[in-house]
Amino acid sequence: MTTPGQRRATPAEHWASVQRRLGTAVTVERCIEVLSGAVTIEHPSDPAFTVLGGGNHLQRILDGVSPDYWIRVWAARGLLYVWDDTATAAVITGLSDDAWRVREMCAKVARLRLLGQAGDDLARLVADDVPRVRSAAVRALADVGEAEHAAALRQALDDQDRSVADAADRARITMAQRLDRDLSGTGDD
Repeated sequence: MTTPGQRRATPAEHWASVQRRLGTAVTVERCIEVLSGAVTIEHPSDPAFTVLGGGNHLQRILDGVSPDYWIRVWAARGLLYVWDDTATAAVITGLSDDAWRVREMCAKVARLRLLGQAGDDLARLVADDVPRVRSAAVRALADVGEAEHAAALRQALDDQDRSVADAADRARITMAQRLDRDLSGTGDD
């Protein structure tokens, strides 16, 4: 917890500190436990919560003021900074979370960690109800998608949210360059 005038650690600083203290394997395992729902807000004394930090934010969740999905968002966010491949399944499962912020963060993790196994789930998220989730999904597909996911990007070119359509256009170009293929849809993808 910070005192007035004291600077809070950035997420990168926080996760580097946790990783130094607990090691990569334990830090990632605790993120997995929270992200997967094995540890929930009903278990506030569980050691998995020690990796989240949160301070006042965590207390607001415990008090019922803020939604409890935030702990899963924070756990997924931790995987942007500390990684082990054992987290892959939890991230892919998180792409189907009921909370849109969890889906969005898991798409960002899938992109950064180049989780090609997430391609089908990311393609499904291109039609998500939430524009930020759709945008994160198309950006991730640019880096991890395969030719069979190009159709989802082409559909997103007509997204009602201009930022999603623009991201889909950039993603389609990036994917085509990465795969060295014509993904315009005029031929076989």
